[in-house]
Amino acid sequence: MSWRIAGAYLESCNCEAICPCRMVDGVMGGRSTYGVCFGLLSWRIDDGHAEGVDLGGLGIALACRYDDDEPGSPWTVVLYVDERATDEQRNALADIFLGERGGPHIVKLPWVRKPRHLVDVRPARVDLEENGRALRVGEVGAIRVSRSADDGHRVACGIPGYERVGGEYYADDAHVHDDPFDWQLEGNCAYATTFEYASE
Repeated sequence: MSWRIAGAYLESCNCEAICPCRMVDGVMGGRSTYGVCFGLLSWRIDDGHAEGVDLGGLGIALACRYDDDEPGSPWTVVLYVDERATDEQRNALADIFLGERGGPHIVKLPWVRKPRHLVDVRPARVDLEENGRALRVGEVGAIRVSRSADDGHRVACGIPGYERVGGEYYADDAHVHDDPFDWQLEGNCAYATTFEYASE
């Protein structure tokens, strides 16, 4: 099944900036700041398709949690698929982001390659602003950033792809209030860049 998606990426988790999972100036990081990591990841699809189905203009978000010391560090996730999507678009996006349609980058994502507990796939309006610095996931989650935290270092993250340098930020606000997640943070890490995933 042929597919490709590309656009903007924004995430925030409870780690301190610069998040230890980042690659900084070519040096890989390590464990999460507190051993237990929870956060919100998002993708704005500016251009994309799956088997002829247009996916451009839609958004995806993933609320997640894992424990570094739990065997296999399985991820607990809720996947939010843009409520503006048709059933066909929604199914394609859910399949892509859960690894059902393969792809060399997707299969390396931690909630795909590790054990996971998928709580639910839920519809929500997912809006990542044009500047890539503010996200809203319906009434249940948001990220907003403005203050740089990278001090001129080259920062990259494996989820959008280590080959893509982005910007590390302090979160002005990051929260999710949707079962089983309920958290609100300020001053923690955030990261913005672009992404491109494909089936081959």
